Amino acid sequence: MSADLRAAREKTVRDHMRLETELDFEAVLRTFEVPRYELYGQGTVMEGDAAVMEYFRRSRTPFPDQSNEVIALHQDADTVFVEFWLMGTHLGPLRIQGKDYPATGKPFRIRMAAAFEFAKDSDKIVAERPYFDPTAIWAQLGVG
Repeated sequence: MSADLRAAREKTVRDHMRLETELDFEAVLRTFEVPRYELYGQGTVMEGDAAVMEYFRRSRTPFPDQSNEVIALHQDADTVFVEFWLMGTHLGPLRIQGKDYPATGKPFRIRMAAAFEFAKDSDKIVAERPYFDPTAIWAQLGVG
C-alpha cells in the first residue's frame, strides 16, 4: 500500500471519530462507501444511511456528550485498528435489555477497540466494527 493511501486512511478514521464527537453525522456517513456498523458484542449490524442514523440517535440520546480519545492506531492490509477511550455522561433515558433507565448524571470512561475495514485501494470505510463490553458502561453508571 502506498504511503499516500495509508495517510488518507488514517485521516479518514481520525476525521470519522472527530465528526462522531461533533455530532456531524451527515459528514460521518460520507466517510463510508456504504454506512455499516457491526456491533459484535451486541450481535447487531446496521447498514445504510437510515439504519446508521437511527443507531446514532439511539446511542446519543442517553449520552449526548459522548466522545472519544485515540490511544493507538495501526494499519494492516485494508484495515485500520484503533484503540481508544470512549467517554460520556448519562444525561438521557437508556434502554438496556428492554428496560428503561432514567438519566443518572454519572460519567463513564471505557477502553475500546475498533476495526475500520476499507474498500480496496480506497480511503472509504466499508465497515466499522467496535469491540467493547457494554456491561462495563452499565457498571460505571450503576444500571443494568
